Amino acid sequence: MRFEGKVVVITGGNRGIGLGITKRFLSEGAKVAVIGTRPESVDPVISDLSNTDNEIRGYALNVADREKVEETFKKIAEDFGTIDVLVNNAGITRDTLLMRMKEDDWDAVIDINLKGAFNCLKAVTRPMMKARKGRIINISSVVGLTGNAGQANYSASKAGLFGLTKSAAKELAARNITVNAIAPGYIATEMTDAVSDEARDAFLRNIPLARPGQADEVAAAIAFLASDDAAYITGQTVNVDGGLVM
Repeated sequence: MRFEGKVVVITGGNRGIGLGITKRFLSEGAKVAVIGTRPESVDPVISDLSNTDNEIRGYALNVADREKVEETFKKIAEDFGTIDVLVNNAGITRDTLLMRMKEDDWDAVIDINLKGAFNCLKAVTRPMMKARKGRIINISSVVGLTGNAGQANYSASKAGLFGLTKSAAKELAARNITVNAIAPGYIATEMTDAVSDEARDAFLRNIPLARPGQADEVAAAIAFLASDDAAYITGQTVNVDGGLVM
């Protein structure tokens, strides 16, 4: 129960990897604020998980909307009393080849994946600095390191998170706030379930462990970085990818 009494905010915590992260923190005693885009996508998850012994609440929010982010994080702090951990997991894709990519496809992905992380990080910075403690984990991707055909917008947004992580880590370290990134590889989620068998086999051929990762394996790495065991780790990226990127 490493996080008993701790308040954890997880953006995109209602599905895929985010849901795995939510379940992991609940299992270790945390109070969890789950942020999703729409009430109808968040409420069922809160209903399913609210039978646990820990407190969990849901909030509908577009993380690209700075003013709404500020309002929502103030509400979370009022509801829970504090914010100890932020996991920036919200993300979208708009995949297509660069020559076919519309400006709207570019802007939407950058706004949610990168600007959204910045908005949420900024919203927790002041209260964490006042408390002189905090943990921030940004969920990037291995494609931010390698690039990927058809994902120029997504790769750019995830690469940007590495720079954001390092800069924030340097700024906030003096107040005992750590900022790290996780770069998942091919993780089994609803999104990857839609990939064709041919594409899946192509991915697996490049993974030394020869299998997809699981959401709870990503969540385990995040829980470590959010724990006291990682108090001397900041500005780092941990790849959870089965050896895909070495």
